[in-house]
Amino acid sequence: MFCDVAACRSFSRAAELHHVSQPAISQAIQALEERLNTRLIDRSQRPLALTQAGQFYLEGVREVLASLQKLEQTVQEMENRVTGTVRVSAIYSIGLIRMDRYVKQFRELYPEANVLAEYVHPDEVYEHLRNDSAELGLLSFPKEGSEFLCEPWQEQEISLIVSAGHPLADRESVSIREVEGESLISLTEELPFRRKLDRWLKKTGISLTIAHEFDNIENIKRDVEIGSGIAFLPWETVERERELGLLSAIPLSDVSWTRPLGIVSKRKRRLSPAAKKFVELLQADTTLDIKSTLSIERKQVTNRA
Repeated sequence: MFCDVAACRSFSRAAELHHVSQPAISQAIQALEERLNTRLIDRSQRPLALTQAGQFYLEGVREVLASLQKLEQTVQEMENRVTGTVRVSAIYSIGLIRMDRYVKQFRELYPEANVLAEYVHPDEVYEHLRNDSAELGLLSFPKEGSEFLCEPWQEQEISLIVSAGHPLADRESVSIREVEGESLISLTEELPFRRKLDRWLKKTGISLTIAHEFDNIENIKRDVEIGSGIAFLPWETVERERELGLLSAIPLSDVSWTRPLGIVSKRKRRLSPAAKKFVELLQADTTLDIKSTLSIERKQVTNRA
């Protein structure tokens, strides 16, 4: 818990990871500080910061936890068991609904194992992997190098996203030239997807006006819904909105843009048996189709009504 508070710099976010209340996390950390007879966290700062003793303790306890994890992995492999918790750090646009289905299916397959997922900025995903607060990272345009390994996961086609009332909403496909002069709702410039989109648009030579910028896709979708402009997003990120009639995702007829998703891990860290099985599940992508899921949910709502 202390490591998660330190990584998240927040009691509430750490509590969400552990599925407990914030007071429970606070009491656990307070008990740890009383046992050590020193303050580990400076609660007067926002976001929270570690004291000098807290930073020293964090570095040491990470080494202890890493050794324990390696020992447990070896024992589990000897017994061919899949147990323990897989910590996953993912970008926001992976989607809570989609990820929740993966987690539920994983629990059904491996009742002794669990997945804890946190949704953060791309830079934070790499930081979580670096400091071992996450075992797996799910990102777009992932990078691989001396520090990280990356396994390909999905190639998501980019579509034109418009509100349900937009003149192009009922089209089966659209040429990129047809959106010349439209207002664009986009991600902020520091994000990899935005930088890639800027390069794509530059090659087409069309002119778009940036109306609004957000640091996550959820806000972009809400802004497009109310008619503030258009967006270019992966089809998969607007599945629910399409099904509910809030947005239209229209294939682009004259360009082929895709967003690669990857499963990233720390090169020097051996994945636990549970993490390996979760990677296999992600790559198999055997979850229910969202249309089927939504139909079931709507029937349940209708029956309750």
